[in-house]
Amino acid sequence: MRLATIEIKGERRVAVLSADGASVRPLAASAGPAATSMLALITGWAELKGRIEGSLDAALPTDSVKLLAPIPRPPRNVFCVGKNYHEHAKEFARSGFDSTAKEVVPEAPVVFSKPPSAVIGTGETVLGSLDPTRSVDYEGELGVVIGTGGRGIAKADALAHVFGYTVINDVTARTLQQKHRQWLIGKGIDTFCPMGPAILTAEAAGDPAKLTLKTWVNGELRQDAVVSDLIFDIPTLIETISSVIALEPGDVIATGTPVGVGIGFTPPKFLDAGDVVAIEISGIGRLENPIG
Repeated sequence: MRLATIEIKGERRVAVLSADGASVRPLAASAGPAATSMLALITGWAELKGRIEGSLDAALPTDSVKLLAPIPRPPRNVFCVGKNYHEHAKEFARSGFDSTAKEVVPEAPVVFSKPPSAVIGTGETVLGSLDPTRSVDYEGELGVVIGTGGRGIAKADALAHVFGYTVINDVTARTLQQKHRQWLIGKGIDTFCPMGPAILTAEAAGDPAKLTLKTWVNGELRQDAVVSDLIFDIPTLIETISSVIALEPGDVIATGTPVGVGIGFTPPKFLDAGDVVAIEISGIGRLENPIG
């Protein structure tokens, strides 16, 4: 099941997105708070999932509504993981943009965050103009949405805590990332975390390691990878973060990007106003955003 947050006549609704993406079926008012809040749906999923199909309004064409980010305003920062594919770690090291690393492949997960204000939905404009250095780059990533929270979650139990998966573009101002070293300023700029178009529930996704990710810039394929290529897999990331920070329902973890980002080219292929970045993950859908 693919769950989306939509806007109809100024009202937010949670909806089921059809397999072909052509239509949405909003949750009826009988679903309670979950009808208008993805966070409420995630929190009450154990009780609600068995009756979702019977709690849907009539289908609407997708082009008649606005698709928002599945969680339009996450309650906490998005957890992000850097350099988590082997070939991307190598291209990042070659680029010279990482002034903090002692090694090419990290010995432990590199975790940073993006503020909720960075999150936008598919179709919305990434404000590249906010980067005075004109070094805007893309990073297609699989996002993990936490369902059942907890502290000290073991790897063996980690996937049972996952509600579902989404698509994230970890947009980055590379020169600012290098200058400020801690990455928050280079990656946490307003609109620099496109997310969507939906959340694919964990039950529907099956083994997340088998999902494939592709990124295009203006129709040119730049990234093409399988999630199984992660250096630190999803259970490891959940175990690592939850060992010191209690995870909560609705938390989002961006798992890292594969090889093929703009800084991996010589010279770098940064994004300009008018460019369009599209990221597609099998089963989840296509996240597409213009650069402004």
